[in-house]
Order: sequence, then structure tokens, then C-alpha cells
Amino acid sequence: MSSQDLESSMKKSVEAAQRTFNTIRTGRANPSLLDRLTVEYYGADTPLKSLATISTPDSQTIAIQPFDLTSLSQIEKAISTSDLGFTPNNDGKVIRINVPPLTEERRKEFCKLASKYAEEAKVALRNIRRDAIEKVKKIEKDGELSEDQSRDEQSKIQKLTDKFIVKIEKHLSEKEEEILKV
Repeated sequence: MSSQDLESSMKKSVEAAQRTFNTIRTGRANPSLLDRLTVEYYGADTPLKSLATISTPDSQTIAIQPFDLTSLSQIEKAISTSDLGFTPNNDGKVIRINVPPLTEERRKEFCKLASKYAEEAKVALRNIRRDAIEKVKKIEKDGELSEDQSRDEQSKIQKLTDKFIVKIEKHLSEKEEEILKV
């Protein structure tokens, strides 16, 4: 695995963590809160964003305008049964979700959730590091690298891993600050 491939893999892990952080509520209405939501549409689980236009008319409301009005009840049901804790209001054409301000307790729960997501991302980075180090050790064992070269490569891999873990920590602290801001 070249250092560019390694860096690319780690970058993708950090980007995935960032997308996951975006699904956590911060007290403001945001269409990305519904990114993970799937709706049963003609027997298949379909992402909500491929069934409807999602917008935020104001900071406390999310509006969902389905492309197919027959899917309105399935979308409403998916929102109601999700773990998001939203109550959808259906007027026959548009579903509106009122995003209530977060309580202190909910803010702390969301911070814990963000920490969990960050830890999962770090585990992914460590797995990438482990695989890369195993490859270096195998190349050394095959006699294509000296012991010093192998140690240097492993050191580079560790430095790269540390760099990306710092990025995840930075994203986590930004998200926690965003969650706790009233």
C-alpha cells in the first residue's frame, strides 16, 4: 500500500466521521439530520432524500416535499418510528417537522453520541494502520526491506495515523461546541 493510498483511506475515514457528525442534532433545523433515514417505498428501503425535497424554511422547521404524493404516509411513518424523536405534521402535500430546542440533558446525550462516532472513526484509522504495518512487516520478512527501512516505514504510518486522529478530535470538539451552544 503506497503512502498516497494509505493517506487516501484515512482521509475517507475522517470524511465519513464528518458526515456522521452532521446527522447529530444541534438545536437548529438542518436537512442533514434526515440523511440516514430510509423509507419503505414499494417494498424497498429508499433514502428519504431520493424521495423528496428537504428544506429548512426557518431555523426551527424542516419541510419535506415528496416527489410522489402517495409516499407521504410512508415518509411520515418512517420519521415517526425513527430514533430522531421528531413528530411529523402532514398537511396532505408537505410534511413539516418542528425541531424543538434541545434540553441540557439531550445536548449531553448528543455529545456522548458524537464521542462514540469519533471513537468508531479512530478504530477505523487504527485498522488501516494495522493493515499497512502488517504489509510492511511481510515485505521485510520477504527480504525486500531491511529492518531499519521497515522501522522507518512503520514510523511514517504511525505519524500519518496520529495526524488523522488529531483531525477527528478537532471535528469532535467543533461538533461538541456546536451542540452545547444555546
